[in-house]
Amino acid sequence: MWQPAAQTIHNPVLPGSHPDPSALRVGDDFYLATSTFEWHPGVRLHHSRDLVRWRPLGGALDTTRLLDLTGCPDSGGVWAPNLSYADGLFHLVYSNVSTYAGGFTDCPNHLTTAPSVHGPWSDPVPLHARGFDASLFHDGPDSWLLNLVHDWRPGHGGSAGLEATRYDRSACRLVGEPVRIALPPQAGWIEGPNLYRRAGWYYLLTADGGTGYDHQVTVARSRTLTGPYERDPHGALITARHHPNLALQKAGHGSLVDAGKGLWYLAYLVARPEGRQGPCVLGRETALAPVTWTDDGWPRVPTGLPALEIPAPDRPAGDNEVTRTEAGEADGFDRPVLGPQWSTLRRPAAPDWVSLTARPSHLRLHGGRSPQSLTGPSLVGRRVTSADGAFEATVEYRPRSFQHLAGITAYYNTRNWYFLHVTADDEGRTVLRVAGCDRGALSVDEAGEVSLGETRRLRLGLDLRGAVLRFRYATGDDWQPLGPPLDATVLSDEHAEEFEDGRIRALGFTGAFVGMWAWDLTGGGLPADFDEATWRALR
Repeated sequence: MWQPAAQTIHNPVLPGSHPDPSALRVGDDFYLATSTFEWHPGVRLHHSRDLVRWRPLGGALDTTRLLDLTGCPDSGGVWAPNLSYADGLFHLVYSNVSTYAGGFTDCPNHLTTAPSVHGPWSDPVPLHARGFDASLFHDGPDSWLLNLVHDWRPGHGGSAGLEATRYDRSACRLVGEPVRIALPPQAGWIEGPNLYRRAGWYYLLTADGGTGYDHQVTVARSRTLTGPYERDPHGALITARHHPNLALQKAGHGSLVDAGKGLWYLAYLVARPEGRQGPCVLGRETALAPVTWTDDGWPRVPTGLPALEIPAPDRPAGDNEVTRTEAGEADGFDRPVLGPQWSTLRRPAAPDWVSLTARPSHLRLHGGRSPQSLTGPSLVGRRVTSADGAFEATVEYRPRSFQHLAGITAYYNTRNWYFLHVTADDEGRTVLRVAGCDRGALSVDEAGEVSLGETRRLRLGLDLRGAVLRFRYATGDDWQPLGPPLDATVLSDEHAEEFEDGRIRALGFTGAFVGMWAWDLTGGGLPADFDEATWRALR
């Protein structure tokens, strides 16, 4: 039975792009692992003692030894990681998707372990590439890897169901052949499998209905691990598919966690659209829901709907916990490493292109390759966590030609972004311009540029107000607008999705980022220095 909560959980608990949550409790500690796609470090980790306050731990996969995203397509890379615990070790299963277009999905899966969630993480063990959304289930001394079996053949629907393969924890390898899981009749396309054992039943939690507005979490159970499974006759565990006016939409892809004392929770993804089932600039976020068990052994979420507020368990918070808004809202770059709020695009923050020590209290970015390149970009960004917010950063830069650019960006992927940047015109004069890209169509507002003269250090800002984005700048105390209002929905999941002849060309999984970006299209790596980067969420 639920007891009166001393605290309230406010959803989403992880705002901004934190999809596909894998929830885990070890002792008194709760952890959430979420997808990171083409962003380093891979697999975002958060920690909590009370499910209310969540502390960002950064990413687990912080080196190319663990995750090489060179050439990773937009919304490829790490899909749906799985975090578990056995034999005194954290086990992290993750993918590195290198292809998903044209009906194919190249999805090598790996496993790394660590004695602490902070690492060090072991050399990855290759598992297989038969399908995505792999998860590891520990059943006493035995472990099993579950995954969707992807079917590339036209007319086969893309999925051949789910399978399980035994994993030998002592030998650190898969053993034997995979076994197909006997799913309920008319199960259709289900993904994101997570397996649990309770009171003599195996419970199979799956994501159903795609990743959009028909998304849902479904439950089936069996007396044996491989089935046959029967679907919960009550219907979905949680979904918003028939409730388009709810604030939280796309509820799906969940995992269960036993909070102790008979309390259970579901971690699942949601989205907060702009308008009624409109575009989702924030991407897919992590929310929690309380779970009870019926007398006949089925899990239930009260109302079966996503809620903005839910009761929290009566647990003391750790002294080191912070509020659910991420730490590091303002960063003066006074530490020798990037804070956990920052991510880098397709490559780790290595000394050959990023430095926090070359100039004290500054972030130095050496200019990287063009926005269309899948290798070598120089972009340091953070997730947009509110539909209304502001990002600012100081830049100091001396461009030598129009091939040198540095500034701040509102970024979705290689084909959808905005860029307020310092560059040089054809006569070598320093100017400030706005560039953009909308589904690959480039634009540069040369007519609206501002001449900077001898100014080398200035403040750049952007304001996000729902569907509208505006840039501004300051060379002194006063801010000045630059450029017209821009369509922020260009940075949404829905806008990023592209299809050609009915087949996927580009997916939109990541949500929007803001950050600092430097290009050097000469290949010379001309540096730009940034200072005092600030994000303020306004609602």
